[in-house]
Amino acid sequence: MTGNVLVADASSSSFHLAVVDVHDQVLTTQDFDAPPGPGAGQMIEDFLSGAPAVEACGHRVVHGGPDVPRPAVVDTVVRARLEAAAGLAPLHMPPALAALDAARRVLPRLPHVACPDTAFHHRLPEPARTYALPQKLTRRHGLRRYGFHGLSYAYALRRAAELLDRSPEDLQLLITHLGGGCSACAVRAGRSVDTTMGMTPSEGLPMSTRSGTVDPGMLLWLQTEAGLDPARLAHVLARESGLLGISGTSGDTRDLVRARATGDAAAALALDTFTLGVRRGIAAMAASLDRIDGLVFTGEIGEDQPEVREAVAAGLSVLGTGDGLTTPEPGRPAMVSQPGAAVPVLVVPTGEVPQIALETRDCLRTHH
Repeated sequence: MTGNVLVADASSSSFHLAVVDVHDQVLTTQDFDAPPGPGAGQMIEDFLSGAPAVEACGHRVVHGGPDVPRPAVVDTVVRARLEAAAGLAPLHMPPALAALDAARRVLPRLPHVACPDTAFHHRLPEPARTYALPQKLTRRHGLRRYGFHGLSYAYALRRAAELLDRSPEDLQLLITHLGGGCSACAVRAGRSVDTTMGMTPSEGLPMSTRSGTVDPGMLLWLQTEAGLDPARLAHVLARESGLLGISGTSGDTRDLVRARATGDAAAALALDTFTLGVRRGIAAMAASLDRIDGLVFTGEIGEDQPEVREAVAAGLSVLGTGDGLTTPEPGRPAMVSQPGAAVPVLVVPTGEVPQIALETRDCLRTHH
């Protein structure tokens, strides 16, 4: 397949469309400040009216569940399997499925490929994907670590290998995706071997408005003693926690860096708790590697917030990273550690859009 790919990336608060050519170049793009809903078809039609022709459509879906472990051409069966996985990522999957359905109506003759964020992790080693719960429960309900941000990790791995002038298969990397959602991943020989997010995108590092990992006993206490019913508790964990919950003002690191400079103690605590949580997650991932060939930052915070990168890297000197990072040119992958650093530190701009296009092409090549 040598033509252009339409990429659809829907979230709970926005909708991103792009056309990508065979050389990974984004030809045109548009962001909508609203999730896809009843008007998604019109959004797509309006975008395509001024865009180059496309031969296929690739869709980001956060959770493939147990039955869509890798990119798949969407038909009735695959669509039903994605619907069955929607409850595992209730904030992310409904808008993604709305966008998928709208695009299939607007472009019924084109192949549509679902690209799960979980695919990069689907071959996690068994110990890394297993929860320490009774096996009768895990087997009955399919409980396992799935991992997320896989599209971002796959792209970051490719670009980091180019910067280091090595094959992805020869590298052992720690990669952290820091944005509205945050996670870390250990990559060995081109494969994810451990990651901080779990069965859902709620586990792991503290995030913008999500708590990340908290004491499960505390969650039970909040239900039985503090009177939070499951729906209320779910909202608190997903929408009122993380950076927003600690600071009381914002889940955006840019706001918090500015507030900290004016003496806002809650903003400072939020940033310190966040960067410690990121360091903990990265250090935990190092336990699944034999060596560390690089630490890679990606995601909006990882790319655009030098104060966070510096705090994380400086606090990981035990792993061989150092402080004094440089600031890269915006939009370009770069090495930001000082010459001679034991562990190179790299910044790779988020690349989910070209990665979706690449995986769409690869899927269609295999499918045909």
